[in-house]
Amino acid sequence: MKDLQQDTWRVFQIMAEFVEGFEELSNITPSVSIFGSARFTPDNPYYILSEQIARELSEAGFSIVTGGGPGTMEAANKGAYEGKSQSIGLNINLPNEQKSNQYQDISLNFKHFFVRKVMLIKYASAYVVLPGGFGTLDELGEVITLVQTHKNKPVPIILVDSAFWQGLINWFKETLVAHKTIEAEDLDLITIVDKPRDVIETIFNFYENKKANIGIS
Repeated sequence: MKDLQQDTWRVFQIMAEFVEGFEELSNITPSVSIFGSARFTPDNPYYILSEQIARELSEAGFSIVTGGGPGTMEAANKGAYEGKSQSIGLNINLPNEQKSNQYQDISLNFKHFFVRKVMLIKYASAYVVLPGGFGTLDELGEVITLVQTHKNKPVPIILVDSAFWQGLINWFKETLVAHKTIEAEDLDLITIVDKPRDVIETIFNFYENKKANIGIS
């Protein structure tokens, strides 16, 4: 009975996290969610690249959403914080790696990973994925799956740094497509770029083409 009471209370906690997230994030569009490793230090090239990308996106009018922690997340929040659009951090407590960074205009705290992941994905106009580890791969897989299965609207999925990601893409082609566990055209959901300006151009080109395809001028 005690376990049931705890589970029931946990349901209400989860509902409260969803409600708070929906209320805070539903008005921040357009926004871009940026993913990447929490382990990069400020002198790491990927940290610097993340900061540059976020600043340029912020200046272009996109709010930036990250997981709110160190590394790539801190860099992206910092870049957005120094730009003209909002910097949003969706924080979660982890024993070793997660500590909220200081560059957040809006800061939300989550106890449940899956609620936080929904918030990172739900309102984004694009997903930008920098190099990372298992957590980043998990987020990338979730994003691709939701778009591939039409559970989420089609938006740009942008991988940054071709040298880092090309081996994974080759494996997708040579193994997943070969075994027909995915279709070759599923790979068209992904764009690989190397420069901050390429990220912005990919996003704008995607939406310009989308407007043209539905006859909006």
